[in-house]
Amino acid sequence: MAAINVESLKVLSEKYPKPSYRFGYGTAGFRMKAELLDSVVFRSGIVAALRSKKLDGKVIGCMITASHNPAADNGIKLVDPLGEMLESSWEAHCTAIANAESNEEIIDYIHTMVNNLKIDLTKPANVVIGRDTRPSGKGLVEAFIDGLKVLDATYTDHGILTTPQLHYITRCLNTAGTPEAYGEPTAEGYYKKLAAAFKVLVEGKNKLSPLILDCANGVGAPKFKEFLPYLGDALSCKIVNDDIDNPVNLNLNAGADYVKVQQRAPVGLKTAPNERYASFDGDADRLVYYYQDDDGTFRLLDGDKIAGLAAMFIIDIVKAAGIDSISVGVVQTAYANGASTQYLRNTLNVPVSCVPTGVKYLHHEATKYDVGVYFEANGHGTVLFSPTALKTIYSTEGSTPAQAVAVRSLRALSEVINQAVGDAFSDLLLVEAILTQRQWTPKVWDQAYTDLPNRLVKVVVKDRSIFKTVDAERKLVEPAGLQDAIDAIVLKFRDGRSFVRPSGTEDVVRVYAEAATRPETDELAFRIGGLVFDYNSCGSGTRPREFI
Repeated sequence: MAAINVESLKVLSEKYPKPSYRFGYGTAGFRMKAELLDSVVFRSGIVAALRSKKLDGKVIGCMITASHNPAADNGIKLVDPLGEMLESSWEAHCTAIANAESNEEIIDYIHTMVNNLKIDLTKPANVVIGRDTRPSGKGLVEAFIDGLKVLDATYTDHGILTTPQLHYITRCLNTAGTPEAYGEPTAEGYYKKLAAAFKVLVEGKNKLSPLILDCANGVGAPKFKEFLPYLGDALSCKIVNDDIDNPVNLNLNAGADYVKVQQRAPVGLKTAPNERYASFDGDADRLVYYYQDDDGTFRLLDGDKIAGLAAMFIIDIVKAAGIDSISVGVVQTAYANGASTQYLRNTLNVPVSCVPTGVKYLHHEATKYDVGVYFEANGHGTVLFSPTALKTIYSTEGSTPAQAVAVRSLRALSEVINQAVGDAFSDLLLVEAILTQRQWTPKVWDQAYTDLPNRLVKVVVKDRSIFKTVDAERKLVEPAGLQDAIDAIVLKFRDGRSFVRPSGTEDVVRVYAEAATRPETDELAFRIGGLVFDYNSCGSGTRPREFI
C-alpha cells in the first residue's frame, strides 16, 4: 500500500466531512445540493485515480456539473478513456467509498478494490477535469484534486467546459498516436474539427435564415460564442439567454429541459412564424428545436424529431454513396413518442430498439448497428459509426461524381458528430447541415410525422424503491396489481399509452402518457398519477391534479 499516502488521506479527508446522507452514483453520476458534495467529490478523486491505475495510466475524465438542474445543485461524473460513461461496475465502488463513515473504512475499501481488481498501485494515474459555470464548481474541483493527491495522480484542470468537450478531450488523449486518433485534445481542437466538417456539409448550399439559440444562461453561451468564429459565415446564429454572471438564472425558465417539459418557448423569447429556434441545457449536452406555426401554435422538435431527421438523412446519403453494406438502426427509450417509432419502422423501414432510460443503455445498444442513431426525447443523443462502417466509408471513392460527393458528405458527417457522447453543439451542426442540404424550413421537417400529444407527470412517493420495472421500463411488476390497474385505464383512451418508472435520483415516480388528443392525454396522465399516489398509500405530499 506504499502508493497510498494514508496520512495525507486522513488529513485531507478531515477537510471534507461526510454529511448524514446516503449517496448513490447513478446515470448522471452524483447530483444533489452543492453543499452536500464536498466529501463525495474528494472521494471520487480517489476512485478516478484508482480507475486510471487499473487501466495502465489511461486518462480518466471528471466533469463537475448538474446539467439542467437549478444553480444551487451540482454534481460529478467520471468519464472512461474513450469518452464514454464510467463502466457500470465501478458505479458501486463510487457509491461505497462515498458512503464510508470513517477514514478507516475508506482505506479498507481501497485495499479491497486493489486486491479484488488486481490494481497495480505503481502504475501512473492521469485525470482531466472540467466544470460548468456554477459558483460551487471551483471549490468542488479543489476537493477532487485533493482526492487525486492521495494516490499522486497527475491531472490537468481545463476550467470551464461543456460536458461534451470534456468527453471529447478525454477520448482524444487516449487515442492519440493510434489509428483511432480522434483529434487535438483541446477546446480549440474540438472547434476546428467540428467547423471543418460542417463547412464541407454545407458547401455550395444557400445559407438558411439566422438560428436563434437559447443557451439556458449556462456554459453553452460563452463556449458557443468561442466556437462561432471558427464557423465563419457557414452558420448565422443569434445567442439569447447568455447571462452567466447571475448564477440564479442558470436553467431558470429557459433551456432544453424547460422547453421540453413545459412545451413552450423560454420566458422572454418572442417567437415569430417559421423562424428556427433551438435550446441547449445548462451543460450543453441536450438540444431541442422549436418554431411557431402560421397560426401562432408552438411546435416542438425534440430528440425524437432529431433522431428521425438524422436517420432519414443518413439512409439517403448511404444509398447515394452506393454503399449497400452499411445498415442504420435507431435506439429509443419508452419516452419516445409512439408516432416517431411508427415513422421510423413503417416509413423509413429502419430497425428500432427500445432500452431503459439512461445514456449508458442507449449508447451500448447503438454500438450493435453499423450506424446507430440514439436520442432521448429530452434531446440528448448522438450517432455512432462502427469501426467497420468507418473503414468502409473511408475506403470507398464512389464510381460516379454524385457518389463521390455523397461519400465526402458521409465522411464529414462522421466528423461533425461527437461519437463520444451526446453533444448539443455537434447535434446542432448535424441538424443545420441536414436542413441546409435539403433547404428545409422547420415546418417541412416537422411534417415527417405528427407527434401524439404527450404529458409527463411527477408523483412524489414515500419510497421509490418499491417500484420495479421490466420490458425497458415500460411495465411495472411491483407493486403487485398496479400495472393491471394502469392497463385498465389506458384501454379507455384512443391511441392511449402510459408507463410509470421510478426516478434514479429522488423519491418520485414519473408518469408518461400519450393519447389521440391533448385533453385525453392530460386526463390520462393525471388519472394514472392519481392512481399511483393512492395505490397502497404510496404517495406523499400533494396528489397530482388536473393540468391547469
